[in-house]
Amino acid sequence: MSLREITQKAEAKMKKSVESFQHEIAAIRTGKATTALLDHVKVDAYGQTMPLKQIGNVGVQDAHTLMVQVWDKSMVAATEKAIRDANLGLNPVAEGQSIRVSIPPLNEERRKEYVKLTKKYGEDAKIALRNLRREMLHGADKLEKDKEIGEDAKANCKKDADNLVHKYEKQISDMIVQKEKEIMEV
Repeated sequence: MSLREITQKAEAKMKKSVESFQHEIAAIRTGKATTALLDHVKVDAYGQTMPLKQIGNVGVQDAHTLMVQVWDKSMVAATEKAIRDANLGLNPVAEGQSIRVSIPPLNEERRKEYVKLTKKYGEDAKIALRNLRREMLHGADKLEKDKEIGEDAKANCKKDADNLVHKYEKQISDMIVQKEKEIMEV
């Protein structure tokens, strides 16, 4: 494996780490209705556990209400129960073949918990980036040991790794700040 391949592979993994972090924080409540809030909800349907997306459509009705259109009328009760049991603090109400999910406003204590959770997810993502940096440098060390690259190339690889980590850590930090603003907004 060449130095270029090592760098490209590490950068691709770093991008995935940032995307994963972005997906994780999208599911954190902000007091506003967002379909990502129900992304992790699993419904017991047809003898197996299925994601809510496979049971029906989730849409935003207004700033504080989600609507779930369940495709199979027999799944309305199971879907309602799954949303209620998802530990999101939501109280769904069945209305025919659809389910209305009102998003209650967050209290100050809950907001602070969500900010703390966002920061924890951010720190986990940054740790993943640093681990990828270490992996990248280990690959460069191995290439140097095998006499495939020189010290200068290894030093450049270290600089590239540091720059990549800095770039993606900044993206994560910016996302944390943005999410914190959303959460603390009353």
